[in-house]
Amino acid sequence: MSEHWTETEQHPIGSGFGHGSTAKEVIDGINLQGKTAIVTGGYSGLGLETVRALVSAGADVTVPARRLEHARSVLADAGLSGAVHVEHMDLADQDSVKDFAARYLAGHEKLDILINNAAIMASPEQRVGPGWEAQFATNHLGHYTLVNTLWPALEASGNARVVSLSSTGHKISPVRFEDFNFSTGYDKWQAYGQAKTANALFAVELDRLGRESGVRAFAVHPGGIMTELQRHLPKEEMVAAGWMNAEGKVREGFKTPEQGAATSVWAATSPALAGMGGVYCEDCDIANPTDKASPLSRYQGVDAHAVDKADARKLWALSAELTGINAFG
Repeated sequence: MSEHWTETEQHPIGSGFGHGSTAKEVIDGINLQGKTAIVTGGYSGLGLETVRALVSAGADVTVPARRLEHARSVLADAGLSGAVHVEHMDLADQDSVKDFAARYLAGHEKLDILINNAAIMASPEQRVGPGWEAQFATNHLGHYTLVNTLWPALEASGNARVVSLSSTGHKISPVRFEDFNFSTGYDKWQAYGQAKTANALFAVELDRLGRESGVRAFAVHPGGIMTELQRHLPKEEMVAAGWMNAEGKVREGFKTPEQGAATSVWAATSPALAGMGGVYCEDCDIANPTDKASPLSRYQGVDAHAVDKADARKLWALSAELTGINAFG
């Protein structure tokens, strides 16, 4: 399915939702009966609330998980076990991603919603696959391969959406094309920033490549939320960053997981985004470009390097070279 499209501007559209909106609120009145969805990391934090919202609207949801029994246990505790399919997949293992995609394609004709939610953050230096830096390999390359191997099902939908979770972490670093593997010295926050920029650029290029087939892509900043994502961070570091006080009380402005899932769910389902794509969203709307003069520039808006079309193409080419996979090659 092709559609008439114009470039989507990186400016809010007045969605009617905002910072405090919940996933339940943004999906109210939307019917997903007959729709299929995959949510990576759909068994903790934001992912779990994203799955809850999609199931509530009638979607058939699959959650790929590295820890199968743990995922099943969490979903059962959330009252979702009967409504969700759990399949094994490890984003850091390219063969595991391809195996999951092959199983999914064998059992499903189409895929309407893919939410690339899973991530690791500021982890100690680790190498995976052929020596790739783990945050880039897991957060970006794993999802790159997932989308490219699931492409036949996305294309078959005729009206699919792919949501790529980025964050304000993208402001820390662009993609370091000259040394994306940090072979000259590892910095966990620079590596996280690079991976989150890659997630945003991925949506830009996927949208360009996929829109003639009716596949649109969005990058999303969910907001600041305390979830398992922080598992690699000592409390002292989070206190120093101003995320919480010495007693562990999270600072004002952080979202609940229900609020944090809202922008992903909005980007994946909102009728207001019909015919749009390739933009970065926050607080349940399309974000503004970063206002460098604002005292909130570190926390609001999208930096130019994360939506740069030339870098998005360059990253796609690099990813295709590294993984040997390109649905559009």
